[in-house]
Amino acid sequence: MGWNFVFFFNSILLGVGLAMDAFSVSLANGLNEPKMKRGKMCGIAGVFALFQALMPMLGWICVHTIVQYFKSFEKLIPWIALGLLLFIGGKMLVEGIKNKDSEEEKVGVGLGALLVQGVATSIDALSVGFTISDYGFVMALVCSLLIAIVTFIICMTGLFIGRKFGTKLANKATILGGAILVFIGIEIWVTGVFF
Repeated sequence: MGWNFVFFFNSILLGVGLAMDAFSVSLANGLNEPKMKRGKMCGIAGVFALFQALMPMLGWICVHTIVQYFKSFEKLIPWIALGLLLFIGGKMLVEGIKNKDSEEEKVGVGLGALLVQGVATSIDALSVGFTISDYGFVMALVCSLLIAIVTFIICMTGLFIGRKFGTKLANKATILGGAILVFIGIEIWVTGVFF
């Protein structure tokens, strides 16, 4: 494939498809922290974009170097995503239920939880390395950067929407956000294991 419209269009579509889990998690983060500042929102979206760009490149590198080892790891991807998102979502659910009537300011997503979310929502993008394996290094890198840009925009949208409704939902937002993360984990697992 050459540098043409189809390459750019396919890369953008790939970015949209891969960013849907990150969008949902961004929505949950916005719901959980309705007073989130724009700088933090950019940081969160940036972390998701970074992981969404990094994972296809790691997959591409695996295809060109250690493909036989990656094939056996690929079966674990849905299980890893399920475990990570169940942990974070379950923790949010427990905190939301414990503090249901509390009026205190909620603590937003920390760096550790954000990194776990980034890995959990982008780990399925490792397999995209297989779909872009016929690209040269520069084309694979450009494709990954386009995926990152699309992810950033979609995550910022999710954060804005979540932040807006988080203010309206007040104390129920943490419960809703946790439920969303648990649902995403189950969806990734079901899709990866059964389809």
